[in-house]
Amino acid sequence: MSHSTDRPTRNSAVQTTAGAVTPLRTDAVQLTGGLLFDWQRRNRLATIPHSIAELRKAGNLDNLRRLIDPSTGGYRGRYPFLDTDIYKTLEGLAYELGRLEEPNGAREFFDEAVELLAQVQAEDGYLNSFFQDPASTKKPWEDLGWGHELYNLGHLIQAAVAANRQLGDGRLLAIAARFADLVVQKFGEQGAEVVCGHPEVEMALVELYRETGNNDYLTQARLFVDRRGRGNLKHSIFPAEYFQDNAPFRELPSVTGHAVRMAYLAAGAADVHLETGDPTLLAALERLWADMVATKLYLTGGLGSRHSDEAIGDRYELPSERAYSETCAAIATMQWAWRMFLATGASTYLDVFETVLYNAYAVGLSADGTAFFYDNPLQRRPDHEQRSGAESGGEPLRRSWFGCPCCPPNIVRWMAQLQDYVAAQRGGTLYIGLYADARIDAGDFAVEVRTTYPWDGEIRIEVNRAPAEERTLALRVPAWADGVELNDVPADGQTDGGWLTVSRQFAAGDVVRLVLRMPARAHGSHPYLDATRGAVAVARGPLVYCLEQQDVAAAVDDLLLDPAAVADARAVPTTDSVVLEMTVGVAPPPSDELYPVLPAKADGPASELTATFVPYFLWGNRQPRAMRVWLRQNR
Repeated sequence: MSHSTDRPTRNSAVQTTAGAVTPLRTDAVQLTGGLLFDWQRRNRLATIPHSIAELRKAGNLDNLRRLIDPSTGGYRGRYPFLDTDIYKTLEGLAYELGRLEEPNGAREFFDEAVELLAQVQAEDGYLNSFFQDPASTKKPWEDLGWGHELYNLGHLIQAAVAANRQLGDGRLLAIAARFADLVVQKFGEQGAEVVCGHPEVEMALVELYRETGNNDYLTQARLFVDRRGRGNLKHSIFPAEYFQDNAPFRELPSVTGHAVRMAYLAAGAADVHLETGDPTLLAALERLWADMVATKLYLTGGLGSRHSDEAIGDRYELPSERAYSETCAAIATMQWAWRMFLATGASTYLDVFETVLYNAYAVGLSADGTAFFYDNPLQRRPDHEQRSGAESGGEPLRRSWFGCPCCPPNIVRWMAQLQDYVAAQRGGTLYIGLYADARIDAGDFAVEVRTTYPWDGEIRIEVNRAPAEERTLALRVPAWADGVELNDVPADGQTDGGWLTVSRQFAAGDVVRLVLRMPARAHGSHPYLDATRGAVAVARGPLVYCLEQQDVAAAVDDLLLDPAAVADARAVPTTDSVVLEMTVGVAPPPSDELYPVLPAKADGPASELTATFVPYFLWGNRQPRAMRVWLRQNR
């Protein structure tokens, strides 16, 4: 295929008709206002130009250039997967260029990168600037545990598919297909039985199959899933659990190991199930998902509680100040959730998707769009010194870039494709799973959504076009909703599996008004979750809230919170959010002893004051001070 100026049919990032529901095309959903629209605009105007500048400064493109002219210098960076930062950025750029609203420098970077990739790809299709480097001490395919070569291919494929779908530009797809064909030749049914130490290629290969119709790619994805846990990977540094290689996928007792690897693998397995209908994969996926949500996911939707190996911990091992909760893991969890929704039509997966989106994912980016968190704790102590991403020196909170910059370009690509996850359809039913100002065109049935969600629970849906036949609107009612109204009539108890449906013969101009009650609510934690036992967290709608030291007159570590005070909280709109004002208690001064003898009866609060809680995703945009999601309960 070649670069085309024709407007393509802009299929979404996951384009399958094999599930219980079918995603809408990218061009069938247009965000028109509100928070998600603002996020995409910030991505286009700030994050993408910033990321392009950082990639140029870091030498990612220079690593490709030196394969043409080695005299330009040595390999820039420590890791063999730095090409993926180019690929993830290209994936995001494909979406933005497809909207004909070009971010500054985007077209130049896109074309320059694609042309370089085409020039340096090996004759057999191999492509990796680290291993192709003449000065590299390692050879291609020498270290599948840590080489990340198939992981690199996965992100190349996803960028290529996006470029083909969003731009009608097949240049990257030709490059990716050549590399994928090499992998099929070497590691297919008649090849070496290997897997990659970092899953990701599985879901990419399935998408390449969907785009090209070449069944070899689907077969290869299935092989990579089936081969795991069967002694096909050499482990070093970390044990088999880190690589999800301690047992065959269908036999994994729980989500385990490196959090991003785990969620990418599960998303790939879900894709394989979608296209093959393998019920044993779906059963394993549903079991692993349920266990993760019940025992290993943070209130924010974050996944991963250990810094040492960026890993998921034991059940209920969820410390707040040491939460790793990597931004990439948030994206991977949403990818898994979306595929589970497509496979089953169950709204519970979108409930988790939404929680992750507005909390564990959104917190990874600064308000101005040019600084990033790598890990996302739920608490910052007053004397905290460790930098995000374990970097040394520099900014104490979000950073402009990282030595291992996997998260920033991942944010870029995910932000650019948010509209792909708003709605889906099945037969004559249009499912609206995420609420945002949007125009949704499902063929003969088109609607416009108006809302200030997530700040308010009122959603207005006006029909723009409808056929003469009956159609159904299926509206997700999140599990947190404290009551629901449909067209000003209470509709509690009318939901079916988290969906509220309206079926009739619609006409242009018809309006459906949904109201989801979202008072502030107090959350406790499971008694086995030692880190937050006896503590209270605050949420409203899909948003988790936190308390920063700037917004209260007493030390946050001394504050006590009564669930009754949360119920009485006042929601106050600001210029960019809704904050919650509520009364908190101030505990008496603590003993200087680290482990004092407890009195028979604890003292109550010494005083009370008003504190202002902010959405968790907005914390850290001021001076670095203490922050807490969980406060001691005022008993």
